[in-house]
This record gives sequence, C-alpha cells and structure tokens, in this order.
Amino acid sequence: MSGTKVLVAGASIAGPALAHWLRRRGAEVTVVERAPELRPGGQAVDARGVTKDVIQRMGLDAAVRAARTKTAGAHTVDVDGNVLETFSAEDDGGDGYISEIEILRGDLSQVLYDDTRDGVEYVFGDRIAELTQDAGGVDVTFAGGGRRRFDLVIGADGLHSATREMVFGPREQFVRHLGLVLAFYSVPNEFELDRWVIDYQDQVSGRSAGLRPIPDATRAMAMFSFPAADFDVDHRDVEAQKRLLRERMDGFGWLTPRILAHLDDAPDFYLDQVAQVVMDRWSSGRVGLIGDAAFSSSPMSGQGTGLALIGAYLLAGELAAAGWDAEVGFAAYEARMRSFVEANQEIGRLHVQSREAPGPDAEPSPEPDMEALMALVERALNGVELPDYAGLPDSGATA
Repeated sequence: MSGTKVLVAGASIAGPALAHWLRRRGAEVTVVERAPELRPGGQAVDARGVTKDVIQRMGLDAAVRAARTKTAGAHTVDVDGNVLETFSAEDDGGDGYISEIEILRGDLSQVLYDDTRDGVEYVFGDRIAELTQDAGGVDVTFAGGGRRRFDLVIGADGLHSATREMVFGPREQFVRHLGLVLAFYSVPNEFELDRWVIDYQDQVSGRSAGLRPIPDATRAMAMFSFPAADFDVDHRDVEAQKRLLRERMDGFGWLTPRILAHLDDAPDFYLDQVAQVVMDRWSSGRVGLIGDAAFSSSPMSGQGTGLALIGAYLLAGELAAAGWDAEVGFAAYEARMRSFVEANQEIGRLHVQSREAPGPDAEPSPEPDMEALMALVERALNGVELPDYAGLPDSGATA
C-alpha cells in the first residue's frame, strides 16, 4: 500500500531520520514538533560502527562530515590542569572514546531536517493532544485544535515521550534512572580551547566537569556530571535545573567557577538525568516508538544517535517489507533491533558504574573480563544486520 500516511512525533534526530526512510519507501510523512523551531546546540553525538553505513545509505555522509566538530581528541586532567591521559579521534579506527564522526546534536538535527524538508510536512509549535486508534487507522487531535487521521503514528519524542505515556502508560513504568545527571551549555571560548576536549573527573565525589570545542571557535561547550540517587526536577523547569547544577558543583575547583559564571547567559542550557527506557514491546496496534522514546541507552553508552539512525532505517524498511501491515512490520523491527539495543544499554550501565564514587568501606573492584567486555563492545557497535531491502520502493537519497 503506497501513500501510507504516517505521523511522526519529534523533530530531533530519530524523527527526521525516520521521515527520510519512510518517504523513500513511498509513505506520506508528517512530523510534528512541540518546539517552535529546531533546537540548536546540545551535546556532541557520535556515529560509530554500522551507524556510518546507515549515514552513507542515506546519502548524507558528506553533509554529516562537513558539520563535524572536528575534535582531535581528549585530555583527562587533574585539578591543576595537568594532563593525565590522552585519547585521539583516530583510536580504534575512529570508533574510540572520541569518535571520528562527532557532531553537535543540533547540527545533526539540522542536516536531517534540510535533507527532508522538501518531501516531508513539518509542523512546529504543536503536539499530539489525544489519539485513538481502530483497525483502520489512528485519529489524532492536536493541541492546536486540528484533527487528522493517519495510518500509523510513531513516537520519536525522546526520553520524556508524551506519545509513550499516552499509549503505553506512565513514564515511571519504563524510565530507569542510572543515578547520574548531565548538563551542557555553550560558553565564550575564553579558555583558549583548540581542537581538544578537556575533562576533569573527581573519583572521590563522582563529579566531573569538562570543555569541548565546537564548530564556532569563539565558543566552547561546557559539560558537567554529578551523582544523584533520585531526580525529581521537571525537565522543562530550566531555572530549577540551573539551581541544582550550582548546588551540586559548588566548590568543585578546576575551571568550574569560571564556567558556571556563564550559566545565566547560556542560550542552549540542557540538564537531565542519565536514564534508560526499558520496554517489553515498542508498539501497540498502529502506534510505535523509536529512539530514546523506545529504548534510550543513555548518553553514557555513546550510541543513542546510532540506535536512532539504525532504528529509523530498519523500522521504515520492515514496515514497507510488510506491505505497511503494522503488526508484522513492528514485530520484525523489534526482532532485528532488540539484541543490539540491549548490548548498548549494558554499555551505558557499565560506563555509569565505572564512574561511581566508592564508599568508605568499598572493596576493590574486581578486574574486568576484558575478553567479554570487548565482545560486548563489538556487539554494541556492529551487532545488527542491515538488510538491503532490495525490491522495495526507494525514491533515492534526497541529499
């Protein structure tokens, strides 16, 4: 069935990537985004392993590479700024601690939007207020008052997905807080940052602060993390988030006071819990989920963007291969993705555990099983098959 009408909620990364593939497979795609425009900036995200293959299949390799941060590597430092360890973007074939393809979340979002804007309907400043589905489709009421009917609805609206809550239940059922909070915002580059990330971590308190270069050399991206056993700050209450950041990073030393001095002027402040989404299934009837809404692996996995881009390729491909039969297509998508998702979620959990501050009576950590760890990393980078979907409609890359 060509001309299938699909509504995608969310225009960050998973949403526009899915729109790209749905349109190429012959669907009519609408993307609704509650923000009035694309959100700029944000944390640096990476493309590793098989994700790079998906970007090439999208025809976006050149555009993505042109928007990279061009980070050369990272230095971990002590409180006085002395370098302790150095990591290069060339390590591990470009798939190491600093990825060869590293791009600000907002810049990748812009690349994906520019690629799809002419063939996809984008509706900014609106959201799904209500949806009801039957055997033939989904009736959607928008907050702006509009009402439309679609064949399928896909929630690509992130960790705090309203689509997931509407269809599957309260967020508490699915969101697993990992005990860490991250914050990012851009600051004037008064620190003479060149192409190298600087990262200071305090093993005693479990806190960290860092600076990373961004394409605008006059500015830099500040990064903070701190442990928090629970997290109850509203993800839209920016002032409360800034107060929390100041409280938890008070007295941290290094360059922290100078970085925090720019907090009130930050145009792109972001703070949220490090969390994963764990669900038994990512679809219900004609409504499905993708990206962080379905299977957040947390920023600590380094693979959230990869999961979104690979999930978009597979979801569109499996739906088209199933003749747009929702039950069959969603089931095939889940079967292909789940093991890959679980490997990346395990990486995220292990990374958080490695940064936890030891208690006063803590036993020394056992030596990790490096062979098992390397096998897990390989599964998290490349452990998913990408069918070529030969024979399916493909209008070709739009870039």
